[in-house]
Amino acid sequence: MNPPVRAVIFDWGGTLTPWHTVDVPAIWRQTYADLAHPDDEAAASDLAQILSTVDAAASATGRIEHRSARLEDILATAAHQAGLTLEHLDTAAARTAYEAAWAPYTITDPAVLSLWTWLRERGLAVGVLSNTIWSRDYHRGLFARDGVLHLIDADVYSSELDYVKPHPETFAMAAAAIGIDPVECVYVGDRLYEDVWGPQRVGLKTIHVPHSAIPADQLVDTDATPDAVAHDLADVAGIVTGWIGHGSQAASSADAR
Repeated sequence: MNPPVRAVIFDWGGTLTPWHTVDVPAIWRQTYADLAHPDDEAAASDLAQILSTVDAAASATGRIEHRSARLEDILATAAHQAGLTLEHLDTAAARTAYEAAWAPYTITDPAVLSLWTWLRERGLAVGVLSNTIWSRDYHRGLFARDGVLHLIDADVYSSELDYVKPHPETFAMAAAAIGIDPVECVYVGDRLYEDVWGPQRVGLKTIHVPHSAIPADQLVDTDATPDAVAHDLADVAGIVTGWIGHGSQAASSADAR
């Protein structure tokens, strides 16, 4: 007999947010680099290149070695390479500009409010597990801004951990944060390696949402097969309905739109 489903845990970027193709080097240039060197275009360009390279290296380390990184780590490494002090680079003005530049790409998908409400009305816990360099407070601020923070039972961010997805410890910690056995949890995400192969190693059911145009250099080959595929976030409700076995008591995927 299959274990019951008691919680649904979601990836963040590209899953809870619509996918965006972002010019990350341009954001580094327009924020930290320009503010560190407001009167020296060449120095700002060089610093932006350093920031972009350090950022990309941290991402690659996460994919290959599953080790986490934080924004502060990237800034400290870049400052050292550029011959700057961290205090000169990581100013309040630069942090504000950086967060403002990312704001258009962090909007919560409109389907999330109704889907999470639907899940909680059926007694299922809602969790978030995200690979991110950003802090818990920053992410929770985004969820509060978009009116869905109150629906999250537990949230875990790799910036708080030693590892990133697909390391099994990340999924175990997300399930522990909710207080539910991993085999009674479902993980929903847009990447096969991080969001299907990873959680399946710990016993979670998986729902793949393949609507993101993930760059080729961020893809990792895997033969993982999700337990289900949702082509829209609202489809998660219909899939979970079948797994919780509530029949007519549970709404269809259309009810979660």
